[in-house]
Amino acid sequence: MTLWWARRDLRLHDNPALLEAQADSPAAMVFPWGPALHFWSGRRRAHLARVLWSLREDSGGALAVRRGPAAELLLAAAQESDARVVWAQREFSPAGVREQDEVKAALEADGRELRFVGSPYAVAPGRVVKGDGSPYQVFTPFSHAWREHGWRAPAAAADVEALRPLDSDVSLDQEAAHGDAEDPLEARHEFRETQILDDLRAFVEGDLARYKDERDRPDLDSTSHLSVPLAYGQVHPRTILAATEKVRHDAARTFESEVAWREFHADVLHHHPRGQKESLTPALPDDAWTTGREADESFGAWRRGETGFPLVDAGMRQLAATGQMHNRVRMVVASFLVKDLHLPWQRGADHFRKALLDYDHSQNQLNWQWVAGTGRDAAPFFRIFNPETQAAKFDPDRRYVRRWIPELDTPGYPMPMVDHKAEREVSLAHMKRGKGASKG
Repeated sequence: MTLWWARRDLRLHDNPALLEAQADSPAAMVFPWGPALHFWSGRRRAHLARVLWSLREDSGGALAVRRGPAAELLLAAAQESDARVVWAQREFSPAGVREQDEVKAALEADGRELRFVGSPYAVAPGRVVKGDGSPYQVFTPFSHAWREHGWRAPAAAADVEALRPLDSDVSLDQEAAHGDAEDPLEARHEFRETQILDDLRAFVEGDLARYKDERDRPDLDSTSHLSVPLAYGQVHPRTILAATEKVRHDAARTFESEVAWREFHADVLHHHPRGQKESLTPALPDDAWTTGREADESFGAWRRGETGFPLVDAGMRQLAATGQMHNRVRMVVASFLVKDLHLPWQRGADHFRKALLDYDHSQNQLNWQWVAGTGRDAAPFFRIFNPETQAAKFDPDRRYVRRWIPELDTPGYPMPMVDHKAEREVSLAHMKRGKGASKG
């Protein structure tokens, strides 16, 4: 028997690692409920528990969920099932790489083997390079090379009959209940793989046609809602691209470019792992940031959605209530934190890590660096979003802000906490000072 290590690929369809595990013999399935999950938000743990519950149901009860470090649990499961080989999808985040190195060492010390096939991306990080072998620093040429490189067709679905169950020691119902109590959401998100695939088909056949024109409108429901299942590996980017490539209109190509951004950010973090915490291109002098009590009070108002800028506040309240936020609004709230409140991007990124249900490490860190003007191919620092003009352009009838701010246009809603025009000039002055110091 062989063993499949379930990671960020919690699905039965288009899962090469699972297919390899059951290619020559029956396969067992193990998901380690490791110590790192204690650092996840309650909402993410609750959703993960439901995703695992769904995978267990779909696999006929074959998935074992066990508490403990991955290296320890996978070695024990391999010994228990007499598996000489453990198959897994390769990860590329710094934490994922460390974990798989530990598992590999533990298995090899016992005469067993960890083999990798596949990744969470259509094209694995490190594969798309320039002619001289160096990585791309700019998105547009990366995206052209990424398309030219191409990707494999989706793999077949796993054979449920060829799976063999192992015992679990984690109660998924209990973990979901604990997560809900600790960090409640207004409503649960879809966690069943079959429904997610149905939703993908419906999007491609319907709303995708409007995506190019309406993707920046938070007041309209024209996006794919695939960010959550992508984050948990319930659908592979390859599956999505196989569906969209059949569509000839420009909206499909625009949508595919968003998939490419996800892969570009993973590639950047792969080549520059310090980017998970450090600015890859510092934009401001160290003394430009607000500190102390003023910083904490400003951050608190931003986090609660009480800045007095409706689009910012609506976005932060949507995040608190649902674990998601429209992408256009994410850019506005991030710009406001960094360039109006003068707080470092790392503080906002850490809050998003805790609050987002669709949290993806490279996407989160590098998108924040994009807005802050500090990443690879980032928006220039002098691009400062005006939250009022953004609202007028992308929420013209105020439907989005009214949904999330019931006290809007009443005395209960606060006045703007800063003068955007003045703070913009402060940020630009800091930028010029930083450039001068850099040249010196």
